[in-house]
Amino acid sequence: MKRFGITLLVVAVIFIVAFYTLNAWLHVAPPANLPAAPAAQEAIHDRDFVAFEGCRLRHSASGLWEMYLEGGAFERGVAAGKMTKDLLKYQEEAFIAQIRRMIPSDAYLKFLRLFIGFFNRHLPDYIPEEYKHEIYGISLSCTDEYNMIGTPYERQLNYHSAHDLGHALQDYMLVGCTSFAGWNGSVEDSLLLVGRNFDFYVGEQFAENKIVAFYNPDKGYRFAMVTWAGMTGVLSGMNEKGLTVTINAAKSSVPASAATPISILCREILQYAANIEDACAIAKQRKTFVSESILIGSAADNRAVIIEKSPDKMDVYQSGKDWLVCANHYQSEAFKDDKRNMENIATSDSPYRQRRAEELIAQHIPLDPQKAALILRDQKGIGGEDIGAGNERAINQLIAHHSVIFLPQKGLMWVSTAPWQLGKYVAYNLPEIFANPDFSRELTTDGLTVPEDPFLYSDAYKTFIQNKKLNNE
Repeated sequence: MKRFGITLLVVAVIFIVAFYTLNAWLHVAPPANLPAAPAAQEAIHDRDFVAFEGCRLRHSASGLWEMYLEGGAFERGVAAGKMTKDLLKYQEEAFIAQIRRMIPSDAYLKFLRLFIGFFNRHLPDYIPEEYKHEIYGISLSCTDEYNMIGTPYERQLNYHSAHDLGHALQDYMLVGCTSFAGWNGSVEDSLLLVGRNFDFYVGEQFAENKIVAFYNPDKGYRFAMVTWAGMTGVLSGMNEKGLTVTINAAKSSVPASAATPISILCREILQYAANIEDACAIAKQRKTFVSESILIGSAADNRAVIIEKSPDKMDVYQSGKDWLVCANHYQSEAFKDDKRNMENIATSDSPYRQRRAEELIAQHIPLDPQKAALILRDQKGIGGEDIGAGNERAINQLIAHHSVIFLPQKGLMWVSTAPWQLGKYVAYNLPEIFANPDFSRELTTDGLTVPEDPFLYSDAYKTFIQNKKLNNE
């Protein structure tokens, strides 16, 4: 009995130590060296216009939100949080609601929280101080309603790794993007053109409040990106030097430990790279969670390349032509014979989408923004085969969070409006906006708008929407 009692005591001590150690791991302290918090004040609201110090937020007639941020990292974060407070809450509600639809078990959700907290316990070590300050500034405006899954700062940090963990654990079923670029003889005026669909799907509600954010940071280059409230990482963006960054998930093993989220790496590239050489140098410095393709377009180089990166190695793919396509598999020498990549090519829809994109590019040379929109909206299979609306093999799977087109030399960026990429593509002239960030007016350039897809007015679209509603009921 004495030995049994001692054994029970030892087990109890181990359990208590493990419990408190795990909770200590789950807790993330605020970043160091934070500037003094600004005086307690709220953003100024005037209908669809919000202001906080030198920063602005407005709701465009297109349905897109447009935000201008300037200053230091913490100040930018505080301003973004203050101005988007309602959107932050809505975005988090949408994200957690979708997670609950996917995982209705409270017990499993608690386990998932412990798993993610344990996995991400070293995440702050891999995020540059500047971006931790910005994320912390945003978190000051987050709701306390979800504190049972972490403090606002912990939650916002972890959300930046959601894309990476999502495509690793779900084998990128939620992230099957297609992008392409053309230059020289493949594009009108021989200027670089980049197009991409961001097919990151976590429910329709999550995609309702897209933000086109214009950053004027105190360090690095000014840039614009398409995002949502709370997201400081980059998914699709262009800077004032005409450098574009877009990401496509590749097949990846489940990560063994935390590393730099791919969106944070892309943010660093967009903010600090002026050309392909700069972008590659920054990418080499960071260890990332998962495997990813980063399509870099450069006005300075008048071409595009794909940085193919895994947790273990990196290579740069150059097509050898005056255009290239990026789906969800690797093409470079370092990865082409990789076991997981070969398995991905053999079993996924990525090569099919790549072939269809190449087919469409060949048909539409010389490319321009209108032709780029046609490619990004394409729902057909190879050879124009009717494969049905919403098919995973289509370039347009009718799930896109957003779709963008860039003309880097001209500083022009087109962003799709709802639904998916079927609504109008509205154009933003970045040099004009940064020269005069007047948010009291519409920022888009009307004469450059790409009209909505005629598919919106078809019987096929009505049928698709009806079937989608039935499937969601």
